[in-house]
Amino acid sequence: MSKFFGEIRQLGYVVKDIEAAMEYWSKTLGVGPWYYNPKVPIKNYRYRDESYEPHNSVALANSGFVQVELIQCRNDVPSMYRDFLQAGNTGLQHVAYWTESYDDDLARLVAQGFRPVMSGEVGERGRFVYFDTEYHPGSVIELSEVAGPKGKLFDLIRNESLQWDGRDPVREFPDLSTL
Repeated sequence: MSKFFGEIRQLGYVVKDIEAAMEYWSKTLGVGPWYYNPKVPIKNYRYRDESYEPHNSVALANSGFVQVELIQCRNDVPSMYRDFLQAGNTGLQHVAYWTESYDDDLARLVAQGFRPVMSGEVGERGRFVYFDTEYHPGSVIELSEVAGPKGKLFDLIRNESLQWDGRDPVREFPDLSTL
């Protein structure tokens, strides 16, 4: 377990074809079901202190306790994902730690020298921040707030994976405002 963050809760993979990636993970690796959002509604997105409007598709599934996130960039907005792809990489781009004490944890990490690079919000109390930690591919660290509906969605995804029988491998994201 990380002495700074706790347990790794998510592995984030940047892919060029999210539909093919979901098929591979579900049919070959037996991971699913996937909750897919073709355009994640990210608010207050910032990359290196500039505001942008990204269009990212995301799919989420669990393998045991760990959540797997597949990410495909659909536009050319500056991001750590785009940087990863432009460096010739695909695959594991980040590990995420989850928190219900986002403000306190963010302040503590910044005080310890972690530098935020990319941030935004998905739903109410669903903030996220990525730190400048990529010393080799896959080592970017994300801190993700799970105190609101996003946390309930993550619980739903994990619970569905426990009894998944391989049928209905790709499902729509539920509306976060209803969770």
